[in-house]
Amino acid sequence: MGSNIPELTVGSSGKTLPLVGFGTAEFPLGASPEVMKESILHAMRLGYRHFDSAAVYQSEQILGEAIDDALRLGLIRSRDELFITSKLWCNNAHRHLVLPALRQTLNNLKSEYVDLYLIHWPISMKPGEFELPIKKKDLLPLDYKSVWEAMEECQNLGLAKLIGVSNFSCEKLETLLATAKIPPAVNQVEMNPLWQQKKLREFCEKKGIHITAYSPLGAKGTPWGSNWVMDSQVLKDIAIAKGKTSAQICIRWVYEQGVSVLVKSFNKQRIEENLDMFEWSLSPKESEKISQIPQRKGSLGNLFIFDESPFKSHFELWDEEV
Repeated sequence: MGSNIPELTVGSSGKTLPLVGFGTAEFPLGASPEVMKESILHAMRLGYRHFDSAAVYQSEQILGEAIDDALRLGLIRSRDELFITSKLWCNNAHRHLVLPALRQTLNNLKSEYVDLYLIHWPISMKPGEFELPIKKKDLLPLDYKSVWEAMEECQNLGLAKLIGVSNFSCEKLETLLATAKIPPAVNQVEMNPLWQQKKLREFCEKKGIHITAYSPLGAKGTPWGSNWVMDSQVLKDIAIAKGKTSAQICIRWVYEQGVSVLVKSFNKQRIEENLDMFEWSLSPKESEKISQIPQRKGSLGNLFIFDESPFKSHFELWDEEV
C-alpha cells in the first residue's frame, strides 16, 4: 500500500515528500506513549512513510523507538525510506539555540538527520525550560533574520534536508523571505474545508513554498481544534452520497488542492480509512459545494495572544488571514 501514496518534489534539493503524512500531536501531550508507538508501527505496515513530530509534542523519542522497531521487524529496510518532520519550539527560537535544539531532536529520534525542520510558530520565548500553558512574561518577538540563518546552517550541515516554517501568514513569510538565502520549502498550516487558505495557497504557490495541511478534520477534542468541520452538513451530505465518511471527504478535498496533508488517529480502523482516498475523487459539483462553505478559522493560537505578548490580537498573529 505504501507505493500508493503519491510524492511531490519540494524545495531545491530534489527531495520528495509523501503527500499523506501521519501526525503525532495528541492531547494531553505525550499522554499515551505505548499507544502512539503501536499506532506509528501500524501506520508503517499500511504504507505511511511521512511522520510529523515536534519538540513540544513529546513524541520524538517515541517515533525514534518506533523507527528502531520497524527496522528490526523488517517493515522498512532503512531510515532513508521515511520522511521525518520535526519542529523548533519557541524557547529555542534564538540564533544560538537552533542548532543545539535540532541536535537534541536528532538524539531523541536516534537519527542523523531530519527530512524537514520547521520553525513551529512566528514567535519566540525566553530560553530555558518552559511550561504549558505559556507564561505571559516569557513571550518575545521572533528575530526572523538570525533564527532563519541558523535554520539555513542546519540545512547546510545536512542535519535537516529541508527547512521550513509553520503557522506563517503571507506577511510573515514576506518578512522572512526578505533576508533568506534558502527560501522555506514548506509552510505547515491549518487547512480544511472550513478554513481553505485560498490567499495563502496562492501566495505560497507563487513563491515556490509547498503547503502541508494540519487539522484537516478540525482537530476535534483538542484545545486548538473545534467540532465545526466534522459537524458540517455539507460534508455529511457529500459523505452519505459517496458512501464515505466525512473525514474521508475532508482529507480527499485537501489532497485535491495540491497540498500534502497530515492525518492523526491512534484508532487502527481510522488509520486505515484515512489512506482510502486515492481510488476515487470529488465531482466538480461536490468541490463547488465545498468551496462555498462559510469560512471559520479553528486554530486561533490563543496561547500566544494577550497584552504582554508581541501579538495582542488574532489580527496581529495572523495578519489579514483570520
